[in-house]
Amino acid sequence: MNPTPTPADGPAPAAPAPAKGRQAAMGFILVTVLIDMISIGLMVPVLPHIVGTFTHSNDEQTLAFLAVTAAFGFANFIGSPVLGALSDHYGRRPMLLVGFTGLALSFFVTAAATALWMLVAVRLFSGAMQSNISIANAYVADITPPEERTRRFGLLGAMFGVGFILGPVIGGILGDMDVRLPFIAAGCMALVNALYGVFVLPESLPKERRRPFEWRRANPVASLKGLAALKGVGPLVVVIAMSGLAQYMLHMTWVLYTKFKFGWGPGQVGWSLFAVGVVSAISQGLLLKRLLKRFTPKRLAIVGLLVAALSSLGFGLASEGWMMYVVIALGLVGGSAQAAIQSIVSNAADARNQGQTMGSVSSLNSLMAVFAPIVGLELLRWVSDFPPGHWLIGLPFYVGALLQLMAAVVAYRFFHRQRLAASQVAQPAV
Repeated sequence: MNPTPTPADGPAPAAPAPAKGRQAAMGFILVTVLIDMISIGLMVPVLPHIVGTFTHSNDEQTLAFLAVTAAFGFANFIGSPVLGALSDHYGRRPMLLVGFTGLALSFFVTAAATALWMLVAVRLFSGAMQSNISIANAYVADITPPEERTRRFGLLGAMFGVGFILGPVIGGILGDMDVRLPFIAAGCMALVNALYGVFVLPESLPKERRRPFEWRRANPVASLKGLAALKGVGPLVVVIAMSGLAQYMLHMTWVLYTKFKFGWGPGQVGWSLFAVGVVSAISQGLLLKRLLKRFTPKRLAIVGLLVAALSSLGFGLASEGWMMYVVIALGLVGGSAQAAIQSIVSNAADARNQGQTMGSVSSLNSLMAVFAPIVGLELLRWVSDFPPGHWLIGLPFYVGALLQLMAAVVAYRFFHRQRLAASQVAQPAV
């Protein structure tokens, strides 16, 4: 069944206007996101281990990692809508360059850190400066008609997957040599991306579609209110929040969970994330296009959330390391939910405030990234002293599965009400 727009989907943005000079195109932003995700992926297998160099037990390591990750999430929650709104005023390219430069600096400082407080401070700085994902989404919205956005957001998701194919594996290999080496490599990759932005990446937002920057609209509380007020979005804010919290809990606890349960080191974590990246790239780069020919974005969102719930449950119940790879493979369709929901939100926004809207979504996800380590790592800390392989060590994943299931129920009820309202409007008056 082909997707069909309904009145509840909200106003369609104006058709993208051509940019002057080098024409903004999907290929440019895909390269940008790929380099960005490789640099971020490099640090994923080793950040908990570098935190562990300043602690003396599993319990201390978990609490310290909680502080480091919560610092990034809190700063990103504050900074993302501000940088997104600035990109609506100054353009996408300058704000992306700010993000690349800040990211590079944070990686180099992390590699040189000699105390835990330095890691917390640099993650605060990195979180405030880094909103590349939300601005990349706004870039795609600038150059893409509404009916094509789900597929193109899926392509962005595929680049995230490819980045996580390459980054964590390289990071794991380098981390087995020295836990600080991946951060040096990541900083160099971020600088390469900054140079690419300066010399190659074109601007996607023409001057006639820019809007003035207003602090009262850019603060995180106002931006979340504006997101909730978008016609055709409503309860999807709750869906994004619950699903995001579950996803971030999985991300935040993955390295320590696999260490406590299976005894994995940086190399093994890197290969597991390689598998996640392969599945994500296939799901969003190849499978999503075919699924969209048969199903609407709304139906894909619900199915994706249900698959994500089953995957989280499977990760928690796995008793052997190889089982994690089986669950990763079975979660192939789960990657469709994020791209589908993101396209619905983007299509409900005006063409002049895509940056702020995507920044608001990023800010909401960042708020969940603040809560995720508090919830997920605290749950993991409760069970960290159980013997390796014990099923209760999967407690954070069980809670994540419940959150994904609740998100699917909320999304289904919301879409069902939209269909009923649309059918009542379509009925002729008697």
